[in-house]
Amino acid sequence: MTVNPRILGFSGSLRAGSFNKMLVKTACAGAEKAGAEVTFIDLRDFPLPVFDEDLERAEGLPVNAVNLKKVFRGHHGLLIASPEYNSSISGALKNVIDWVSRPEPERPPLDCFAGKVAGIMSAAAGGLGGMRGLPHLRAILQNIQIMVVPSMVAIPLAHQAFNEDGSLKDERKAAAAEGLGRSVAEIAAKLAA
Repeated sequence: MTVNPRILGFSGSLRAGSFNKMLVKTACAGAEKAGAEVTFIDLRDFPLPVFDEDLERAEGLPVNAVNLKKVFRGHHGLLIASPEYNSSISGALKNVIDWVSRPEPERPPLDCFAGKVAGIMSAAAGGLGGMRGLPHLRAILQNIQIMVVPSMVAIPLAHQAFNEDGSLKDERKAAAAEGLGRSVAEIAAKLAA
């Protein structure tokens, strides 16, 4: 049985002109070429308070946490572009993961994450392209039962790497990002079947 996988793409950057948003869209294009149904979301559209168990206890899950849980639950795989902030991932990305990982009544633990496959990437102004933060993201995702594909994409000197339309100038880097999207789509299809 062939399954058209559903892939969710997003960036851990909230900035409107984010290079990571541009990068993940390239990976999403690769997933689409591989037959996936792709949804791109902007985390700016889902504002959340900083994770706080006292707030959760007093008020329940924020509406946008519930909305994000539904979005995540509806996809087989993830494409995540993570900016590097102080050699790690962004607070916004970690906050989303923390809220979406919270339990809900009559739902299995981590049901928004467990069994999914993810591809991770980064674009940064520095010479390493955000590579220092990706191992942190990999560790977090694997701990919440997501299978992370071995290959990663890092785009150094991101302020020079993209065309005005958001595409990558370097064809090899664009092919690597698309290839990551294709890999996630292909693995997600096999897992979903």
